[in-house]
Amino acid sequence: MFGWHGGIRLGDIVDIGVVALLIWIGITWLRRTRARLALIGLLILGGVDLLARFLGLHVTATILQGFFAAFVIVVIVVFQDEIRRFFEQIAVLSMRRKRPPPPPDSTEVVARSIVHLAERRTGALFVFPGKEPVDRHLDGGVPLDALASEPLLLSLFDTHSPGHDGAVLVEGDRVRMFGARLPLSGNQEQLGTRGTRHAAALGLSERTDSLTVVVSEERGTVSLARDGILRTLAERKDVHKDLRSFLQETTRPAGAAAPAWKRMGARWLETAFALGIAVLLWLVFSAGSAEITITRSLPVVLTDIPAGMTIDKVEPDEVEVTFRGERRHLIPAATESAAVRLSVLSLQPGLQTFLVGGDDIPRPATIEVTEVRPNRIRVAARPNG
Repeated sequence: MFGWHGGIRLGDIVDIGVVALLIWIGITWLRRTRARLALIGLLILGGVDLLARFLGLHVTATILQGFFAAFVIVVIVVFQDEIRRFFEQIAVLSMRRKRPPPPPDSTEVVARSIVHLAERRTGALFVFPGKEPVDRHLDGGVPLDALASEPLLLSLFDTHSPGHDGAVLVEGDRVRMFGARLPLSGNQEQLGTRGTRHAAALGLSERTDSLTVVVSEERGTVSLARDGILRTLAERKDVHKDLRSFLQETTRPAGAAAPAWKRMGARWLETAFALGIAVLLWLVFSAGSAEITITRSLPVVLTDIPAGMTIDKVEPDEVEVTFRGERRHLIPAATESAAVRLSVLSLQPGLQTFLVGGDDIPRPATIEVTEVRPNRIRVAARPNG
């Protein structure tokens, strides 16, 4: 009786797949954002709202709708950086932004310079952009656009250089900028007693997919910041391996990147969650909005029986009622309509016929009663005594 009406079309499958991919991208972004806990709370409330709409919990849905309407401005203001980054990631994914890989000797030059600076305990910051743009996160800095060489890099971080406290932006085999200031992170759990350079490296990694290498002038250690995680290398020479791996990943030729469906398969738990949410959204907004009909057999319950009258017979005592409306409203409403409540206030002794209409069947205003079979009820009554 409550079977599927209309089936699932190919367009519905494509619709669910696209939404699942967008949700998966959002989850990937959420894993790195600083506001993940607040956003998770909002997502939970959104899920409760969708469930309330699907189950026909009208009061709950109305309250949550008012809450979200007032809260949307707060979300845009508080999470404006995160929202902007989310759309940047979608743009990057669609454009498959790739740079030509740097010459192997260029990577060697940069890695040797970092090790040399660490051995001399000279503080330094190196930024290697990923697929996302980093320029809007950089403050100040001096454009350079010079070929990367060991003498140049060492001179830029010389303590007598005016830009030695800032970061050097290396893209491919070119030094694009030096003396740039990076946004600071407030994650004290990871920073511990580390200084401003480490906070700057971690801060940029929280906002972009770049790799930032920081050399500590106090300890002579080399640390890497990526995806909001700061880690110190056990051996300084390992910087070459990590740097080469990062550059290969972010500069691989067009078409060589793993397809999105393969990356989704590698993180199956997140994929399953995204697919489940996509199906739920489809049920509420697509399948749930489809107009369907449902027919139910409902018992006839007499109301407003005049005092002093005894009912001998009601024929028939059940009728078939056909409802029409949107799926998300209709199924709960048809389930809640437990009986036809027929008023017999005008009942007289003997056999009398009453017409059954939509007004006799409790239901929400969004649901229409299209047919009642049979629509005439015969009631036999007699006076008491």
